[in-house]
Amino acid sequence: MPLMNTLTIRYATPADASALDRLAQLDSSTVPAEPVVAFADGQLVAAVSARDGAVIADPFVPTAETVALLRRRARQLDTTTRLRRLTLRPAL
Repeated sequence: MPLMNTLTIRYATPADASALDRLAQLDSSTVPAEPVVAFADGQLVAAVSARDGAVIADPFVPTAETVALLRRRARQLDTTTRLRRLTLRPAL
């Protein structure tokens, strides 16, 4: 089994739609809402919903550690977004 050299975690973009659809089909699931995605060496291997934590992952790739990182990053992004909303909210 080859080792992973690079892991990229980011919000999904419209350009990721077909790769997310393929991944969801592999996982016999649906694309999660507001996905945060993980690319291992340029290949989409997992996605987690920033909204509700739903996960899809490639069943043919060991992704347990990647999914754990994705969940942690999704929580960080959610916290950052909530803090930004609170600080940008106009004073009453």
